[in-house]
Amino acid sequence: MRHFSSYGPISPTLHYHAPRAGLIQQGLTQLIGENPNEGGHYITVWGPRQTGKTWVMRQVLWQLEADERFNVVKINLQTVGQSFEQTIQYIAKIMAEDLRQELPEPKNLTEFEDLFSPQWLKKPLILILDEFDNLSEEVISQVVQAFRNIYVCRGQQLSHPPLERSYLLHSVALIGVRAVLGVENPKGSPFNVQRSMHIPNLTAEEVTGMFTWYQQETGQPIESEVVTRLFYETQGQPGLVGWFGELLTEPEQYNKTPAKPISMAEFDAMYKAALSLLPNNNIQNIISKAKQEPYKGLVLEMFKTTEKIDFTYDDPLTNFLYLNGVVNYEENEGYHLKFPCPFIQRRLFNYFSRELFHEVGKLHDLFDDLSDTITETSLHIGNLLQRYGVYLAENRAWLLKDVPRRVDLRIYEAVYHFNLYMYLVKFLQGYDGQVYPEFPTGNGQIDLIINYAGQVYGLEVKSFSTKHEYNKGLGQAARYGKKLGLTEVTLGLFVEAVDEANRQKYEIDYHDTATGVTVKPVFVVIGSQRVV
Repeated sequence: MRHFSSYGPISPTLHYHAPRAGLIQQGLTQLIGENPNEGGHYITVWGPRQTGKTWVMRQVLWQLEADERFNVVKINLQTVGQSFEQTIQYIAKIMAEDLRQELPEPKNLTEFEDLFSPQWLKKPLILILDEFDNLSEEVISQVVQAFRNIYVCRGQQLSHPPLERSYLLHSVALIGVRAVLGVENPKGSPFNVQRSMHIPNLTAEEVTGMFTWYQQETGQPIESEVVTRLFYETQGQPGLVGWFGELLTEPEQYNKTPAKPISMAEFDAMYKAALSLLPNNNIQNIISKAKQEPYKGLVLEMFKTTEKIDFTYDDPLTNFLYLNGVVNYEENEGYHLKFPCPFIQRRLFNYFSRELFHEVGKLHDLFDDLSDTITETSLHIGNLLQRYGVYLAENRAWLLKDVPRRVDLRIYEAVYHFNLYMYLVKFLQGYDGQVYPEFPTGNGQIDLIINYAGQVYGLEVKSFSTKHEYNKGLGQAARYGKKLGLTEVTLGLFVEAVDEANRQKYEIDYHDTATGVTVKPVFVVIGSQRVV
């Protein structure tokens, strides 16, 4: 019986998977070519990590191997040396093994190109190089220069029969995530980027199909809400879909009663552990990239709530984060950065919150009367935010001393979101309360759900920028409250300073007639963001 898998290429006979027939056919068509006599295309196969590039091209490889017109060689460059000579000699070695013939050991560009001549090849060769961007930029540039020379020569000899041309390299596929596309190569890529092959995430239909397959094979039902939530949290990222599938369906994980349907109770238990407890190489790699300089600043900027950030593929920071699965893009009057899925955004939010504010100090005086804020049965979110403002003012000198700052020395807005979240976590721990961050848009908007004494409280947090944004925020908060099934929700507004007149003007309850939700705006004074 099949099972879900999240590590390494998927086996069609062992694992549940999406067939991805359209992508496989696209790869075949490009490598064989619309007119095989004129050769196939020299392509790049790219996409963020864990999207299934290697798996798709493995299916392409198997189908190509059945085509008697071609020889096919697939080489993984993950462990090859970093010099050009080491790389081309390794390629020659694997080619010789796969083709079962002797090949010379090339020492320079010319000798490498000669490997693909009729002197050594008996029929057209399709070459697939996996993990190509593991090579250094200098080596990548040299290798693709050889392919470019061969490609140009082939274009000049299209009138010759295929076996009488100077080279028999029919097509090339370079599989990677970043440098393959030549973004950081000043000489550019020799390949026509229109011939590139992008590997996207799984669609909702593909994810549903995988879990339908599981139910048909095992006979164990899965509540439809579970699959819908799983797709929402992962947005079809294949590695995460496979991981969640493992956790949900394997008895040693969270499928403790295989005779009963998998319900939202199992999903919630699994999801809570995936957020805080369980290791995952995919997520650890994403976090390791997000916390690197100079990329960390862009990730922190994405948590701000006042404006969107343009997505520009040619920007090296954006490109690096996108192709390593840290960010994605959305189309809305242009292209803007967003986090790839809610689960990854939560993991990053939790990581930075704890990295920066593992210690939050004393939240309030030991014998403070907190009855205006919390009782055995209720919680006053507005007063809790006011207490947070006092806490921040009293502790900002040490609390914000070493936090990340922008180039203008202002503190990133995200820092205050992280600090408020950790303050609320620590405050509520003493009362058996819990707080959960939500990110409904993939960027900017941050909602906090607070569970206390059997009640749910909604808190939307953003920065106060303009009256227009304030009014828009009231409507957003009301819709958020309705989504939670609440009649009341709090809108927390970060502001550097506010006088009493403006408090009275803006801290007025707003009743949204469309949703029936009352929004309670509360200013949270954060003080100067400049170096103190």
